[in-house]
Amino acid sequence: MKDKVHAEVSSWRAGKKCSAKLKENPASQQSKAKAGTTRGTFEVDLPEAEAGKVKLRFAPEPSGYLHIGHSKAALLNQYFAQRNEFVDNLLKDIQTLGIKYEEVTYTSDHLDELMDMTEKLINQGKAYVDDTPREEMQKQRMDGIESKCRNHSKDENLKLWEEMKAGSERDLHCCVRGKLDMQDPNKSLRDPIGSNYKVYPTYDFACPFVDSIEGITHALRSSEYHDRNAQYYRIQEDMGLRKVHVYEFSSLNMVYTLHSKRKLLWFVQNDKVNGWDDPRFPTVQGIVRRGLKVEALIQFILEQGASKNLNLMEWDKLCTVVNDNDYSCNKYCLMYAINRLVMHAIDKLVMHAID
Repeated sequence: MKDKVHAEVSSWRAGKKCSAKLKENPASQQSKAKAGTTRGTFEVDLPEAEAGKVKLRFAPEPSGYLHIGHSKAALLNQYFAQRNEFVDNLLKDIQTLGIKYEEVTYTSDHLDELMDMTEKLINQGKAYVDDTPREEMQKQRMDGIESKCRNHSKDENLKLWEEMKAGSERDLHCCVRGKLDMQDPNKSLRDPIGSNYKVYPTYDFACPFVDSIEGITHALRSSEYHDRNAQYYRIQEDMGLRKVHVYEFSSLNMVYTLHSKRKLLWFVQNDKVNGWDDPRFPTVQGIVRRGLKVEALIQFILEQGASKNLNLMEWDKLCTVVNDNDYSCNKYCLMYAINRLVMHAIDKLVMHAID
């Protein structure tokens, strides 16, 4: 990753050509016959998918380490197929999961093209520059109220756009917004922000653009982004770009577990944990450091499949996967006792307490 580029616009995507339908992981089929095992499936139909011509991407925002939920997204892409610390560790975690990708690209590679597209949208009257205070803008979007800047002339918008590119004092109060529909029931379509301070593009603005021009055929996203699918398609339509199909899968959420990178970051920054690889964290590095074999984690995720049904999983289920399979782990038992014990293994285990 280029040091000079801000983390907000850095993103890597894994392109993987594969067939439209994918089979279950052969390595995990050993446990399929176990009684009572409920398995998910990857036998799903991707819209307008041609065998051998499917190209996917995994595009995490590099604002934290990969957690167990991201692992599902990354593995799904394989099976259907800024800070340097975060970027490097995203790649490290992907390697840990055994995922192979064709290339690594960065959204920042397309900054000039994104700026040209923004200017094109302003000229076409599909975007405008807004200097409304953030809190007021948020309230207007909630209430469906148009900004006073929405009907500025093209020349006014271009003038403010030039100030944004120059990084002037006025730029501190400006952003570029798409002119969509402020009365749409789907609030993500109410004139979303496309470019922020110093014209850095937002994630929602950059993804539809980069996905299309990089030849991605299908964007696999968790269902938490469902309301943003219409926005994704609308932005591509306004840009005049090739449509990328969105396929949703359910998020993998664990009970009693924080998955928000923003909230996990608070623990790191306030020295409440030893780092992103703290064994108490749901990150890939944290789980591995806890002693879990990567093979068990992968099998657990694959058993959930590509279902759209919402999942709130118990950690005990992950432990069951470990216990039901021999992953060459050393297993230890800890007993708290004042007295010593003598253990005799004859026909059965007998334990005697010794004073």
